[in-house]
Amino acid sequence: MSLKLEFVERATAPGAKLAPLCREFGVSRPTGAKWVRRFKQEGYAGLEERSRRPTSSPLSLAEELVMVILAQRDQHPSWGAKKLRDLLAKRYGDTTPSMSTIARILKRAGVVRERRRRKPVTVMDRAPSVAADAPNDVWTMDFKGWWRTHDGERCEPLTVRDAFSRYVLTIAALGSTKGEPVREELGRLFKKHGLPRAFQFDNGSPFISTRARGGLTALSVWLVSLGIRIVRSRPGCPQDNGGHERMHRDVAQEVQPWPSDDLRAQQRELDRWKQEFNHVRPHEALGGKTPADLYKPSDRKLREPTPFAYPRAFLVRRVDFAGHISCRGDKPYVGLALRGQHVGLEPLEGLRWRLWFRDIDLGTVEMLPDWFDRAAAENHRLPRSTNEKDNKESSETAA
Repeated sequence: MSLKLEFVERATAPGAKLAPLCREFGVSRPTGAKWVRRFKQEGYAGLEERSRRPTSSPLSLAEELVMVILAQRDQHPSWGAKKLRDLLAKRYGDTTPSMSTIARILKRAGVVRERRRRKPVTVMDRAPSVAADAPNDVWTMDFKGWWRTHDGERCEPLTVRDAFSRYVLTIAALGSTKGEPVREELGRLFKKHGLPRAFQFDNGSPFISTRARGGLTALSVWLVSLGIRIVRSRPGCPQDNGGHERMHRDVAQEVQPWPSDDLRAQQRELDRWKQEFNHVRPHEALGGKTPADLYKPSDRKLREPTPFAYPRAFLVRRVDFAGHISCRGDKPYVGLALRGQHVGLEPLEGLRWRLWFRDIDLGTVEMLPDWFDRAAAENHRLPRSTNEKDNKESSETAA
Protein backbone atom coordinates (compact mmCIF):
# COMPACT_ATOMS: atom_id res chain seq x y z
CA MET A 1 0.00 0.00 0.00
CA SER A 2 2.83 2.42 0.87
CA LEU A 3 4.41 1.77 -2.56
CA LYS A 4 1.18 2.61 -4.36
CA LEU A 5 0.63 5.69 -2.19
CA GLU A 6 4.09 7.10 -2.89
CA PHE A 7 3.70 6.33 -6.60
CA VAL A 8 0.34 8.09 -7.04
CA GLU A 9 1.39 11.11 -4.94
CA ARG A 10 4.41 11.68 -7.17
CA ALA A 11 2.47 10.81 -10.37
CA THR A 12 -0.25 13.36 -9.61
CA ALA A 13 2.22 16.18 -8.77
CA PRO A 14 2.33 19.01 -11.31
CA GLY A 15 4.68 18.30 -14.23
CA ALA A 16 5.15 14.58 -13.30
CA LYS A 17 5.86 12.14 -16.12
CA LEU A 18 4.34 8.65 -15.84
CA ALA A 19 6.83 6.61 -17.88
CA PRO A 20 9.96 7.45 -15.83
CA LEU A 21 8.04 6.82 -12.58
CA CYS A 22 6.90 3.38 -13.80
CA ARG A 23 10.50 2.46 -14.62
CA GLU A 24 11.65 3.72 -11.22
CA PHE A 25 9.01 1.75 -9.29
CA GLY A 26 9.30 -1.33 -11.52
CA VAL A 27 5.66 -1.46 -12.67
CA SER A 28 4.19 -1.53 -16.15
CA ARG A 29 2.66 1.59 -17.67
CA PRO A 30 -0.89 0.09 -17.75
CA THR A 31 -0.61 -0.75 -14.04
CA GLY A 32 0.68 2.71 -13.19
CA ALA A 33 -2.09 4.35 -15.22
CA LYS A 34 -4.67 2.17 -13.45
CA TRP A 35 -3.43 3.20 -10.02
CA VAL A 36 -3.57 6.89 -10.95
CA ARG A 37 -7.04 6.55 -12.44
CA ARG A 38 -8.44 4.81 -9.37
CA PHE A 39 -6.84 7.38 -7.08
CA LYS A 40 -8.46 10.24 -8.98
CA GLN A 41 -11.86 8.51 -9.01
CA GLU A 42 -12.01 6.99 -5.51
CA GLY A 43 -9.23 8.63 -3.53
CA TYR A 44 -7.10 6.55 -1.19
CA ALA A 45 -9.81 3.77 -1.09
CA GLY A 46 -9.13 3.06 -4.76
CA LEU A 47 -5.63 1.87 -3.87
CA GLU A 48 -6.88 -1.06 -1.76
CA GLU A 49 -6.13 -4.55 -3.10
CA ARG A 50 -9.08 -6.09 -4.97
CA SER A 51 -10.00 -9.66 -5.81
CA ARG A 52 -9.11 -10.78 -9.30
CA ARG A 53 -12.30 -12.84 -9.49
CA PRO A 54 -14.86 -11.44 -12.02
CA THR A 55 -17.77 -9.61 -10.44
CA SER A 56 -20.15 -11.55 -12.68
CA SER A 57 -19.98 -14.66 -14.85
CA PRO A 58 -22.39 -16.08 -17.41
CA LEU A 59 -21.74 -19.53 -15.89
CA SER A 60 -22.65 -18.60 -12.34
CA LEU A 61 -26.02 -19.82 -11.09
CA ALA A 62 -28.32 -18.91 -8.28
CA GLU A 63 -28.28 -21.41 -5.46
CA GLU A 64 -31.97 -22.10 -5.98
CA LEU A 65 -31.45 -23.12 -9.62
CA VAL A 66 -28.57 -25.42 -8.72
CA MET A 67 -30.73 -27.10 -6.10
CA VAL A 68 -33.54 -27.53 -8.65
CA ILE A 69 -31.13 -29.22 -11.09
CA LEU A 70 -29.89 -31.63 -8.42
CA ALA A 71 -33.44 -32.30 -7.22
CA GLN A 72 -34.59 -33.19 -10.73
CA ARG A 73 -31.59 -35.45 -11.18
CA ASP A 74 -32.43 -37.16 -7.89
CA GLN A 75 -35.98 -37.81 -9.12
CA HIS A 76 -34.75 -39.03 -12.51
CA PRO A 77 -31.40 -40.79 -11.99
CA SER A 78 -31.07 -41.84 -15.65
CA TRP A 79 -31.63 -38.36 -17.11
CA GLY A 80 -28.66 -36.53 -18.54
CA ALA A 81 -27.90 -32.83 -18.95
CA LYS A 82 -29.81 -32.61 -22.25
CA LYS A 83 -33.11 -33.89 -20.84
CA LEU A 84 -32.76 -31.84 -17.66
CA ARG A 85 -32.16 -28.67 -19.67
CA ASP A 86 -35.21 -29.31 -21.89
CA LEU A 87 -37.33 -29.81 -18.79
CA LEU A 88 -36.02 -26.69 -16.98
CA ALA A 89 -36.38 -24.53 -20.10
CA LYS A 90 -40.17 -24.80 -19.82
CA ARG A 91 -39.98 -23.15 -16.41
CA TYR A 92 -36.97 -20.81 -16.55
CA GLY A 93 -36.93 -19.86 -20.24
CA ASP A 94 -33.86 -17.87 -21.33
CA THR A 95 -32.30 -18.01 -17.87
CA THR A 96 -31.91 -21.80 -18.12
CA PRO A 97 -28.21 -22.75 -17.92
CA SER A 98 -26.55 -24.42 -20.86
CA MET A 99 -26.25 -28.17 -21.19
CA SER A 100 -22.51 -28.04 -20.47
CA THR A 101 -23.12 -26.04 -17.29
CA ILE A 102 -25.70 -28.54 -16.07
CA ALA A 103 -23.29 -31.37 -16.89
CA ARG A 104 -20.60 -29.63 -14.83
CA ILE A 105 -22.97 -29.22 -11.89
CA LEU A 106 -23.86 -32.90 -11.98
CA LYS A 107 -20.21 -33.91 -12.22
CA ARG A 108 -19.13 -31.71 -9.31
CA ALA A 109 -22.01 -33.04 -7.23
CA GLY A 110 -20.72 -36.56 -7.85
CA VAL A 111 -23.97 -37.88 -9.34
CA VAL A 112 -22.54 -38.92 -12.71
CA ARG A 113 -19.60 -41.02 -13.71
CA GLU A 114 -17.53 -41.20 -16.83
CA ARG A 115 -18.62 -43.88 -19.29
CA ARG A 116 -16.18 -46.01 -21.13
CA ARG A 117 -16.54 -45.38 -24.84
CA ARG A 118 -17.17 -48.53 -26.83
CA LYS A 119 -16.90 -49.24 -30.48
CA PRO A 120 -20.21 -49.16 -32.38
CA VAL A 121 -21.94 -52.48 -32.83
CA THR A 122 -21.49 -53.96 -36.29
CA VAL A 123 -24.85 -54.02 -38.09
CA MET A 124 -25.56 -56.69 -40.68
CA ASP A 125 -26.79 -55.71 -44.12
CA ARG A 126 -30.10 -57.53 -43.81
CA ALA A 127 -31.50 -55.83 -40.77
CA PRO A 128 -35.30 -55.47 -40.87
CA SER A 129 -36.41 -52.47 -42.89
CA VAL A 130 -39.56 -50.74 -41.72
CA ALA A 131 -40.31 -47.02 -41.82
CA ALA A 132 -42.22 -45.17 -39.09
CA ASP A 133 -43.20 -41.88 -40.72
CA ALA A 134 -46.31 -41.25 -38.64
CA PRO A 135 -47.97 -42.45 -35.44
CA ASN A 136 -49.18 -46.07 -35.61
CA ASP A 137 -47.08 -46.93 -38.66
CA VAL A 138 -45.05 -49.31 -36.50
CA TRP A 139 -45.58 -50.54 -32.97
CA THR A 140 -42.80 -52.40 -31.19
CA MET A 141 -43.40 -55.04 -28.53
CA ASP A 142 -41.29 -57.07 -26.14
CA PHE A 143 -41.07 -58.39 -22.59
CA LYS A 144 -38.85 -56.51 -20.16
CA GLY A 145 -36.74 -58.89 -18.08
CA TRP A 146 -38.68 -60.16 -15.09
CA TRP A 147 -38.22 -59.50 -11.38
CA ARG A 148 -40.08 -60.52 -8.24
CA THR A 149 -42.21 -58.38 -6.00
CA HIS A 150 -41.76 -58.54 -2.22
CA ASP A 151 -44.42 -61.24 -1.87
CA GLY A 152 -42.54 -63.47 -4.33
CA GLU A 153 -44.78 -62.96 -7.37
CA ARG A 154 -43.05 -62.91 -10.73
CA CYS A 155 -43.50 -59.63 -12.63
CA GLU A 156 -43.19 -59.94 -16.44
CA PRO A 157 -43.70 -56.42 -17.84
CA LEU A 158 -45.09 -56.49 -21.39
CA THR A 159 -44.18 -53.27 -23.20
CA VAL A 160 -45.76 -51.90 -26.38
CA ARG A 161 -44.46 -48.67 -27.91
CA ASP A 162 -45.20 -46.50 -30.92
CA ALA A 163 -41.96 -46.28 -32.92
CA PHE A 164 -42.62 -42.82 -34.39
CA SER A 165 -43.60 -40.88 -31.27
CA ARG A 166 -41.87 -43.14 -28.66
CA TYR A 167 -45.24 -43.20 -26.87
CA VAL A 168 -45.46 -46.17 -24.47
CA LEU A 169 -48.90 -47.64 -25.08
CA THR A 170 -48.69 -50.11 -22.25
CA ILE A 171 -46.33 -51.55 -19.68
CA ALA A 172 -48.39 -54.34 -18.17
CA ALA A 173 -47.16 -56.39 -15.21
CA LEU A 174 -48.19 -59.84 -16.40
CA GLY A 175 -47.61 -62.98 -14.41
CA SER A 176 -46.30 -64.98 -17.39
CA THR A 177 -45.21 -64.69 -21.02
CA LYS A 178 -47.95 -66.93 -22.44
CA GLY A 179 -49.82 -65.86 -25.52
CA GLU A 180 -53.33 -65.52 -24.09
CA PRO A 181 -52.58 -62.76 -21.53
CA VAL A 182 -50.65 -60.89 -24.24
CA ARG A 183 -53.61 -61.17 -26.65
CA GLU A 184 -55.98 -59.85 -24.00
CA GLU A 185 -53.73 -56.85 -23.37
CA LEU A 186 -53.36 -56.17 -27.08
CA GLY A 187 -57.13 -56.41 -27.54
CA ARG A 188 -57.55 -53.72 -24.90
CA LEU A 189 -54.97 -51.53 -26.66
CA PHE A 190 -56.61 -51.99 -30.06
CA LYS A 191 -59.98 -50.90 -28.68
CA LYS A 192 -58.43 -47.81 -27.13
CA HIS A 193 -55.83 -46.76 -29.72
CA GLY A 194 -56.83 -48.55 -32.92
CA LEU A 195 -54.64 -50.85 -35.01
CA PRO A 196 -51.05 -50.27 -36.17
CA ARG A 197 -49.95 -50.96 -39.72
CA ALA A 198 -47.02 -53.11 -38.59
CA PHE A 199 -45.73 -54.80 -35.45
CA GLN A 200 -42.04 -55.38 -34.79
CA PHE A 201 -40.72 -57.82 -32.20
CA ASP A 202 -37.95 -60.32 -31.64
CA ASN A 203 -37.97 -64.08 -32.12
CA GLY A 204 -39.02 -64.96 -28.59
CA SER A 205 -42.19 -66.61 -27.35
CA PRO A 206 -45.10 -65.95 -27.66
CA PHE A 207 -44.46 -63.68 -30.65
CA ILE A 208 -42.49 -66.06 -32.86
CA SER A 209 -41.80 -69.80 -32.96
CA THR A 210 -38.63 -70.70 -34.81
CA ARG A 211 -39.91 -74.25 -35.34
CA ALA A 212 -43.20 -73.27 -36.98
CA ARG A 213 -43.91 -72.44 -40.61
CA GLY A 214 -43.28 -68.76 -41.18
CA GLY A 215 -42.34 -68.47 -37.50
CA LEU A 216 -46.03 -68.03 -36.76
CA THR A 217 -47.59 -68.52 -33.35
CA ALA A 218 -51.24 -68.29 -32.41
CA LEU A 219 -50.62 -64.68 -31.38
CA SER A 220 -48.89 -63.62 -34.60
CA VAL A 221 -51.51 -65.46 -36.69
CA TRP A 222 -54.20 -63.40 -34.96
CA LEU A 223 -52.29 -60.17 -35.68
CA VAL A 224 -51.86 -61.08 -39.35
CA SER A 225 -55.57 -61.92 -39.61
CA LEU A 226 -56.31 -58.37 -38.43
CA GLY A 227 -54.31 -56.98 -41.35
CA ILE A 228 -51.18 -56.13 -39.34
CA ARG A 229 -47.81 -56.69 -40.94
CA ILE A 230 -45.32 -58.70 -38.90
CA VAL A 231 -41.69 -57.50 -38.78
CA ARG A 232 -39.19 -59.83 -37.12
CA SER A 233 -35.85 -58.78 -35.67
CA ARG A 234 -32.85 -60.98 -36.27
CA PRO A 235 -32.02 -63.50 -33.54
CA GLY A 236 -29.45 -62.15 -31.10
CA CYS A 237 -29.57 -58.61 -32.56
CA PRO A 238 -31.22 -56.27 -30.02
CA GLN A 239 -29.96 -53.29 -32.05
CA ASP A 240 -32.65 -54.08 -34.62
CA ASN A 241 -35.13 -52.72 -32.08
CA GLY A 242 -32.76 -50.32 -30.33
CA GLY A 243 -35.32 -47.71 -29.29
CA HIS A 244 -37.38 -50.30 -27.47
CA GLU A 245 -34.31 -51.71 -25.73
CA ARG A 246 -33.32 -48.18 -24.66
CA MET A 247 -36.73 -47.73 -23.08
CA HIS A 248 -36.28 -51.03 -21.22
CA ARG A 249 -32.99 -49.74 -19.82
CA ASP A 250 -34.86 -46.79 -18.33
CA VAL A 251 -37.30 -49.17 -16.64
CA ALA A 252 -34.39 -51.21 -15.31
CA GLN A 253 -32.84 -48.09 -13.76
CA GLU A 254 -35.93 -46.28 -12.52
CA VAL A 255 -38.43 -48.99 -11.49
CA GLN A 256 -36.89 -52.45 -11.19
CA PRO A 257 -34.44 -51.68 -8.32
CA TRP A 258 -37.39 -50.92 -6.02
CA PRO A 259 -39.90 -53.81 -6.26
CA SER A 260 -43.39 -53.25 -4.88
CA ASP A 261 -45.19 -55.32 -2.28
CA ASP A 262 -47.31 -57.23 -4.79
CA LEU A 263 -48.21 -57.32 -8.49
CA ARG A 264 -51.06 -54.83 -8.14
CA ALA A 265 -48.85 -52.28 -6.41
CA GLN A 266 -46.15 -52.90 -9.00
CA GLN A 267 -48.62 -52.11 -11.76
CA ARG A 268 -49.39 -48.76 -10.13
CA GLU A 269 -45.68 -47.92 -10.13
CA LEU A 270 -45.35 -48.92 -13.78
CA ASP A 271 -48.37 -46.77 -14.67
CA ARG A 272 -46.80 -43.83 -12.85
CA TRP A 273 -43.56 -44.32 -14.76
CA LYS A 274 -45.45 -44.56 -18.07
CA GLN A 275 -47.32 -41.33 -17.34
CA GLU A 276 -44.07 -39.50 -16.68
CA PHE A 277 -42.34 -41.04 -19.70
CA ASN A 278 -45.16 -40.06 -22.06
CA HIS A 279 -46.22 -36.67 -20.70
CA VAL A 280 -43.30 -35.18 -18.70
CA ARG A 281 -39.99 -36.48 -19.92
CA PRO A 282 -38.55 -34.56 -22.93
CA HIS A 283 -36.94 -36.68 -25.62
CA GLU A 284 -33.87 -35.56 -27.50
CA ALA A 285 -34.91 -37.44 -30.66
CA LEU A 286 -38.22 -35.54 -30.59
CA GLY A 287 -36.60 -32.12 -30.36
CA GLY A 288 -37.28 -31.82 -26.64
CA LYS A 289 -40.97 -32.71 -27.00
CA THR A 290 -42.75 -35.46 -25.08
CA PRO A 291 -44.24 -38.54 -26.80
CA ALA A 292 -47.73 -37.34 -25.90
CA ASP A 293 -47.10 -34.20 -27.96
CA LEU A 294 -46.81 -36.31 -31.13
CA TYR A 295 -48.95 -39.39 -30.62
CA LYS A 296 -52.56 -39.69 -31.72
CA PRO A 297 -54.81 -42.78 -31.96
CA SER A 298 -55.04 -44.79 -35.17
CA ASP A 299 -57.96 -44.42 -37.55
CA ARG A 300 -57.86 -48.20 -38.18
CA LYS A 301 -60.42 -49.57 -35.75
CA LEU A 302 -60.56 -53.09 -34.36
CA ARG A 303 -63.00 -55.27 -36.31
CA GLU A 304 -63.56 -58.96 -36.88
CA PRO A 305 -61.02 -60.45 -39.33
CA THR A 306 -62.30 -60.46 -42.92
CA PRO A 307 -61.79 -63.43 -45.29
CA PHE A 308 -58.69 -63.16 -47.43
CA ALA A 309 -59.08 -63.40 -51.22
CA TYR A 310 -56.47 -65.83 -52.57
CA PRO A 311 -55.71 -65.89 -56.34
CA ARG A 312 -58.08 -67.98 -58.46
CA ALA A 313 -55.36 -70.51 -59.31
CA PHE A 314 -54.90 -71.37 -55.61
CA LEU A 315 -56.60 -74.18 -53.76
CA VAL A 316 -58.04 -72.88 -50.49
CA ARG A 317 -58.26 -75.21 -47.49
CA ARG A 318 -59.19 -74.76 -43.84
CA VAL A 319 -56.75 -75.98 -41.19
CA ASP A 320 -58.36 -78.47 -38.83
CA PHE A 321 -58.01 -78.67 -35.06
CA ALA A 322 -54.95 -80.96 -35.34
CA GLY A 323 -53.11 -78.56 -37.66
CA HIS A 324 -53.72 -80.51 -40.91
CA ILE A 325 -55.39 -79.68 -44.21
CA SER A 326 -57.24 -82.18 -46.42
CA CYS A 327 -56.47 -82.07 -50.11
CA ARG A 328 -56.46 -84.71 -52.87
CA GLY A 329 -56.79 -87.51 -50.38
CA ASP A 330 -53.75 -86.33 -48.47
CA LYS A 331 -53.50 -84.53 -45.09
CA PRO A 332 -50.23 -82.57 -44.79
CA TYR A 333 -49.43 -80.91 -41.48
CA VAL A 334 -49.17 -77.11 -41.56
CA GLY A 335 -49.10 -76.16 -37.86
CA LEU A 336 -51.27 -75.82 -34.77
CA ALA A 337 -50.94 -72.03 -34.82
CA LEU A 338 -53.07 -71.95 -37.99
CA ARG A 339 -56.02 -73.93 -36.59
CA GLY A 340 -59.29 -72.62 -37.98
CA GLN A 341 -57.57 -70.42 -40.57
CA HIS A 342 -57.82 -70.71 -44.37
CA VAL A 343 -54.57 -71.22 -46.27
CA GLY A 344 -53.84 -71.08 -50.00
CA LEU A 345 -52.01 -73.72 -52.03
CA GLU A 346 -50.15 -72.49 -55.09
CA PRO A 347 -49.40 -75.29 -57.60
CA LEU A 348 -45.74 -75.81 -58.46
CA GLU A 349 -44.10 -78.61 -60.45
CA GLY A 350 -44.64 -82.29 -59.68
CA LEU A 351 -46.00 -83.03 -56.20
CA ARG A 352 -44.94 -79.68 -54.76
CA TRP A 353 -47.24 -76.88 -53.65
CA ARG A 354 -46.39 -73.54 -52.09
CA LEU A 355 -48.35 -72.85 -48.93
CA TRP A 356 -49.57 -69.32 -48.13
CA PHE A 357 -51.29 -67.77 -45.15
CA ARG A 358 -52.63 -64.55 -46.60
CA ASP A 359 -49.47 -62.88 -47.95
CA ILE A 360 -47.02 -64.88 -45.80
CA ASP A 361 -45.01 -67.60 -47.54
CA LEU A 362 -45.11 -70.76 -45.41
CA GLY A 363 -42.83 -72.84 -47.62
CA THR A 364 -43.70 -75.89 -49.70
CA VAL A 365 -45.61 -79.10 -49.09
CA GLU A 366 -45.78 -82.31 -51.12
CA MET A 367 -49.11 -84.00 -51.84
CA LEU A 368 -50.20 -87.03 -53.83
CA PRO A 369 -51.30 -86.47 -57.45
CA ASP A 370 -54.98 -85.97 -58.25
CA TRP A 371 -55.60 -89.54 -59.49
CA PHE A 372 -55.03 -90.73 -55.93
CA ASP A 373 -58.04 -88.65 -54.92
CA ARG A 374 -60.24 -90.19 -57.62
CA ALA A 375 -59.11 -93.72 -56.82
CA ALA A 376 -59.89 -93.22 -53.16
CA ALA A 377 -63.36 -91.93 -54.02
CA GLU A 378 -64.16 -94.81 -56.44
CA ASN A 379 -62.51 -97.85 -54.85
CA HIS A 380 -61.69 -96.66 -51.34
CA ARG A 381 -58.21 -98.07 -51.89
CA LEU A 382 -55.12 -97.41 -53.99
CA PRO A 383 -54.98 -99.05 -57.50
CA ARG A 384 -52.77 -102.12 -57.90
CA SER A 385 -49.56 -101.88 -59.85
CA THR A 386 -49.39 -103.35 -63.37
CA ASN A 387 -46.98 -106.05 -62.22
CA GLU A 388 -49.34 -107.14 -59.46
CA LYS A 389 -52.26 -107.40 -61.92
CA ASP A 390 -50.21 -109.43 -64.42
CA ASN A 391 -49.02 -111.82 -61.70
CA LYS A 392 -52.62 -112.51 -60.64
CA GLU A 393 -53.75 -113.23 -64.22
CA SER A 394 -50.83 -115.64 -64.69
CA SER A 395 -51.71 -117.61 -61.57
CA GLU A 396 -55.35 -117.93 -62.65
CA THR A 397 -54.35 -119.28 -66.08
CA ALA A 398 -52.03 -121.83 -64.52
CA ALA A 399 -54.83 -123.11 -62.32
